[in-house]
Amino acid sequence: MKPTIIGIAGGTASGKTTIAKQLYEEARNIGSVVLIRIDDYYFGKVNVPMAENGIPNFDHPDAYDVDLIVQNLEDLINNKAIEKPTYDFVESKRTDVYEHIEPAQVIIVEGIMTFAIEKLRKYFDIKIFVDTPSDIRLIRRLKRDMIDRKRSLESIINQYLAAVRPMHEAFVEPSKKHADIIVPDGGHNKVAMDFLITKIKQLIK
Repeated sequence: MKPTIIGIAGGTASGKTTIAKQLYEEARNIGSVVLIRIDDYYFGKVNVPMAENGIPNFDHPDAYDVDLIVQNLEDLINNKAIEKPTYDFVESKRTDVYEHIEPAQVIIVEGIMTFAIEKLRKYFDIKIFVDTPSDIRLIRRLKRDMIDRKRSLESIINQYLAAVRPMHEAFVEPSKKHADIIVPDGGHNKVAMDFLITKIKQLIK
């Protein structure tokens, strides 16, 4: 039986990962589910496109190894296990560690370009866009990158102005039109989360 594939997209620090993890945790209690972050498929800072100021542009669709994502999804659909890459955000490169993932009833795919990349979009049975105000997303990104990724305030702001904001306007925001469900304020939207959790449980049952 073909698995149900759920795509979750939205701007940087919008709450995509929070929703994806909540759905994953709820679903794994009653059936089989896997979570794939397309950020793990970054090429790395050497091979991604460059922004106008010369810094690596991780917010462009070409920054991802789309062919590998597609191959992994096809394998899972055809009931084959995969070895998913993992990415080190501090070093800005893929690690030597691969995550073994078995086929499952539900596959959750999460990332800012999830709907902006046409080759991926066609795989999703349910498309969820997390819509959070830009000022909230920027504050969250500042905190996350300074604490978790050990980046300076200046480097975060430079990257945001040169790549994150323009790429959001060019690719992420327009991709919202492909969504089946738009969730304001991410995982903090209890009504939306209750609805999504109920839906994913129905799919597994």
